[in-house]
Amino acid sequence: MSDAGLNRWAHPSVILVATDLSDLDRLIPFALQQAHQSNARIILLHVLGPGVGIAADAAGMPYYDPAGAIDFAIRTMEPWRMKARGQEIPCDAIVREGSPAQQIIAATRQFNAHRLFVGTRSRSKVSKLLLGSVAEQVLRSVNLPVITVGPAAHLEVNVDARQRVVLHATTLREASSPSAALACQIASDRKARLVLLHVLPPVDEMEREHLPTGLDSTAMRELRILAAEIGATDSCCVEVDTRVAHGHPAIEILAASVDLGADLIVLGSTHRSSIHNLTHDRTIYRVLAHARCPVLTLRDEEEVPDPIPPEHDKISL
Repeated sequence: MSDAGLNRWAHPSVILVATDLSDLDRLIPFALQQAHQSNARIILLHVLGPGVGIAADAAGMPYYDPAGAIDFAIRTMEPWRMKARGQEIPCDAIVREGSPAQQIIAATRQFNAHRLFVGTRSRSKVSKLLLGSVAEQVLRSVNLPVITVGPAAHLEVNVDARQRVVLHATTLREASSPSAALACQIASDRKARLVLLHVLPPVDEMEREHLPTGLDSTAMRELRILAAEIGATDSCCVEVDTRVAHGHPAIEILAASVDLGADLIVLGSTHRSSIHNLTHDRTIYRVLAHARCPVLTLRDEEEVPDPIPPEHDKISL
């Protein structure tokens, strides 16, 4: 990753917030906080998916009323847009029709967004499944940091009373270095402590599979090498700690974030097979859905994005 690319991602000038309208109260506080930190412009985006503009007349007959759905979306986003502007943060709200994932991806390119916010779960069961599918497609398809804010995440007050913590869970593959460098830059800007975490299989599983002993010390050594590499850059002046844990990756990442009181979790996808496996065993979903803080994911620059499947082929994270 170039220094210019790292700086753009660490200090976004445009933040795109993709919302299903029910998650605005979770997304906007974090977006406002990050916009303040980097003097960024916020764009609120709501996409009307297929069938959303269907209404019923007095006789109960359905008819297509996109104007009514668009007006409702604009009115719902307006108080948040005004709140941002009241804090001297430029903010606009737009509504589009079509495939949510495709429209979100197109908007990131149109507005040259440097950071994208999405929710991971909404209040209705139908929206929950759709939003999970949208999040998965977006994570696989955009080359920029994606911040997900799950229902358990909340903006902590009086955070200045303690040291901030950025937790980066890494696979220790070479491709994880860009996300590690970004985590270090963000931690440095926030005057936070950076913790690098690597999760090994459970001890009993390692014994059962006859995996070589000494993996803990090997992982710790590689973590320290990674810490030295990212800490050597001029833009990253931050305390870096290293941790190795055994167990299910999602459980250990979530447990470490709670134990450390993390303000941000950073995850990097390494290659197609890795993101595929993580998606299907629900590791990523569990972290995104249950984290008590926002989660930043960054796709490997060399990863070829999966094609966006038709609507009926979508699966939830």
